[in-house]
Amino acid sequence: MPDLISLLADLTAEGDALDALVAPLPAEAWTRPTPAEGWTIAHQIAHLAWTDDQSIAAATDAEAFNRIMAAALADADGFVEAGAAEGAGAAPDRLLERWRTGRRRLAEVLAAVPAGTRLPWFGPPMGAASMATARLMETWAHGQDVADALGVRREPTRRLRHVAHIGVRTRDFAFNIRGLTPPDTEFRVALTSPDGEEWTWGPADAEQSVTGPALDFCLLVTQRRNRADLAVTADGPDAGRWLDVAQAFAGPPGPGRPAEPART
Repeated sequence: MPDLISLLADLTAEGDALDALVAPLPAEAWTRPTPAEGWTIAHQIAHLAWTDDQSIAAATDAEAFNRIMAAALADADGFVEAGAAEGAGAAPDRLLERWRTGRRRLAEVLAAVPAGTRLPWFGPPMGAASMATARLMETWAHGQDVADALGVRREPTRRLRHVAHIGVRTRDFAFNIRGLTPPDTEFRVALTSPDGEEWTWGPADAEQSVTGPALDFCLLVTQRRNRADLAVTADGPDAGRWLDVAQAFAGPPGPGRPAEPART
């Protein structure tokens, strides 16, 4: 895995890529619905800004994050929705500036986290590098929602490796969050990068494996596409079950996306 400075550079680049999509939009376009039910483009950007704020608190103010966690536990279903809705009510230019300010501040804060420090979070505690990877994953995933709303096809980049990495690392979490027992052995995961390189995780002689394009795997683990519409293949029953429940994000399982209608 890359060092923290490289990770933060990629996180900045991912934010800038999404910024370039939304910055030119007229104010009325920010109310356009996205594939996430009830969420507009403004909700997507507000959620990213809100989550950056929570990440900054986790890295800088343990007492403040404890209060945030208490509020989340008191209203697990409405907590995230409320944060997105509140931010989406701001004027687009103010929301955009809030998001820009927050993501710059987050990069500075994470760069200063001492090595070995574990930061609290809504899922398992994590180091600064894992936090940066998680923020990149979310930025990419919510950016996909924005791109879908705008009818834009984004060119995949090598930054997908970070998204794929967290998708692989959260395998057991995806089982546990559903009350399922994770497999007791590692899988081999072999994905084809956007430029044709093979990215791998797990032992080469693993009995079960997952293969396919990195883009498709990332769309699957962020629940931005239905498994039926993706060229990700599982070899082995446990690997197949994983692809049915995979999620790279903290929190309760999402509803996922319906499969595309069959073409006639």
